[in-house]
Amino acid sequence: MALPSFMQMALEEARAAGARGEVPVGCVIVRAGEVVARAGNRTLADKDPTAHAELLAIRAAASALGSERLTDCDLYVTLEPCAMCATAMSFARIRRLYFGAADSKGGAVEHGVRFFTSPTCHHRPEVYGGINESESAGLLKEFFQARR
Repeated sequence: MALPSFMQMALEEARAAGARGEVPVGCVIVRAGEVVARAGNRTLADKDPTAHAELLAIRAAASALGSERLTDCDLYVTLEPCAMCATAMSFARIRRLYFGAADSKGGAVEHGVRFFTSPTCHHRPEVYGGINESESAGLLKEFFQARR
């Protein structure tokens, strides 16, 4: 599958999360062109502040592959990861990160702490931002406008 197809799957996960009342963020993890794991936010459903799409997908991928190291895996997510998720990606040794919308408030890759440029970051994935950015940002904008 091509790059946009994996991001489209992440967008499907985001839309499903939004339909459940969760912040619409979706994530897909791919290895050798095959989807290993996919998830959408579940912080409300799980009553767990760490149930971000990225962490859920990393946990599922690690379980499916039988390893905490996801060295040959690429992660696609609809929103720039927060510090918690960026740290988990580093610990998991994610090879490449593709994200949709930038997050000037909570993002930690191109905004905020810029975790991957920190001297305490032991592994830095290749980072590609702005993939399906307008669609990803639109989901979030619509979600939050409906709640105001």
